[in-house]
Amino acid sequence: METSRKPVLYSYFRSSCSWRVRIALALKGVAYDQAPVNLVKDGGQQLSSEFQSVNPMQQVPALKIDGITLSQSLAIIEYLEETRPDPRILPQDPKKRAQVRMISDHIASGIQPLQNLAVLQQMGEKKMEWAQRCISRGFKALEQTLQETAGRYCVGDEVSMADLCLVPQVYNAERYKVDLAPYPTIRRINKALLELEEFKTSHPSRQPDTPPELKA
Repeated sequence: METSRKPVLYSYFRSSCSWRVRIALALKGVAYDQAPVNLVKDGGQQLSSEFQSVNPMQQVPALKIDGITLSQSLAIIEYLEETRPDPRILPQDPKKRAQVRMISDHIASGIQPLQNLAVLQQMGEKKMEWAQRCISRGFKALEQTLQETAGRYCVGDEVSMADLCLVPQVYNAERYKVDLAPYPTIRRINKALLELEEFKTSHPSRQPDTPPELKA
């Protein structure tokens, strides 16, 4: 397996899917270079033929690592877990492991795609209302689930892949002015996670392509 070259992450500062991967790389201590892909500029740089050769789905993130190119954030995170297992972000216990994957999919499949940029661009003037409705519906279910699984974090007291999905989604909810008052468990976990250095350094406000006015 080719490991000599530094990994390259194709990312957009505000992409929640990219943020998940940035957190995972930080937790695993993997040094990497970023190749920014602006999802808005030039009609969307992800739609260029150049980037299509990197990821045919024309989405971020994509990660060049170990001689292969991977897309889809959860697939990337699971690859990092399998090849760089310390520290662990998937529990050893099969039940907890399944719960982590369940929560991750709840967010990555059941909430985020419904309010991503491509969808909102089709909603016109109703995009804010649409985003709020999709996120609130998902958070209502997620809050109920987390009341059963949570310790300090989403599943027990160890940071897991589920937490990597949660924080960027709460960031999206705040961007779209979702009322988070009905979700105390989500708010508590998010606050605890944002105290961790790996979540701070990977934050959208601290990326190479973050616009100056949004820098931390």
